[in-house]
Amino acid sequence: MTSPVVDLPALRAYLVAHAVEGVDEVEVRPDGSSRHRRVVPTPGGPVAIRVTLPVALMGTPVVEVGSGSSQDGGPGGPPDDVGAALAAAHRWLGLDADPAAAVEALADDLVLGPLVSARPHLRVPGTTDPFEAAVNVVLGQHVSLAAGRVFAGRLASTYGAEEPTDSPLAGLVAYPKPEVLAGLDPDGLRATVGVTGARARTVVALARAVLDGLDLAPTDDPDQRATTRAALLALPGVGPWTADLVALRCLRDPDVFLPGDLVLRKAMGGITAKEAARHAEVWAPHRSLAVLHLWTHHAIDPR
Repeated sequence: MTSPVVDLPALRAYLVAHAVEGVDEVEVRPDGSSRHRRVVPTPGGPVAIRVTLPVALMGTPVVEVGSGSSQDGGPGGPPDDVGAALAAAHRWLGLDADPAAAVEALADDLVLGPLVSARPHLRVPGTTDPFEAAVNVVLGQHVSLAAGRVFAGRLASTYGAEEPTDSPLAGLVAYPKPEVLAGLDPDGLRATVGVTGARARTVVALARAVLDGLDLAPTDDPDQRATTRAALLALPGVGPWTADLVALRCLRDPDVFLPGDLVLRKAMGGITAKEAARHAEVWAPHRSLAVLHLWTHHAIDPR
């Protein structure tokens, strides 16, 4: 099977920009390569993964689970847990969706054509933990990406599980589970994390909804995606931007556009949300990749 090729500088920039202190361990080495380590929840418990991104414009990330590697099938835990961790890592890196068809479809577009031609191996990153990503999206509402990361770090360090120093997961924090956040008093969460009271109530409501059956896992079923989006929009404090970003990162919907996103609107010439949505219609059904190209070119890794 052919190894998936990715745009390494863009992926590295994305992972660094979204790294949460305590949850993500990032080492950018003197030669420009990088290593990214974090905890992945699996049916058998938390497992550590490490991703190495070589120095090149394009190439294949090296994914290791525990002491084993995805390249040699080595040990790293029970086979089922290793497989689950590898699958989560592949979604995190965008290796679960080949962009070739989207690149071909968008190649002649006046706005996106030059971007996809310059970076044909750029992919749409996902997440190793849909619940974590959804909570972080909520924490990032109406603030900068950097501020959202600060809030996520405070939440994880306060309510997450830090592994003992003699554990293979030492130095990492496992993100708090839904049952932990669902039991919190929103006022206490607000004071601890530093978010608004409304944002704290949304986090608790989201956790409770997940315990009640809200499914944030990746799915290819359009009906399931629509059901999940509707359930998200029914939660207090969740609007279209939040629901759509969860669909992109967690559900892995390939055709998501966020017309209210300020960076996207600036990238499209400072147009209104309504104008952005109308313009993006021609990019269907590949709007998620269009979003990543615009974000990357104008904010994450401009070059």
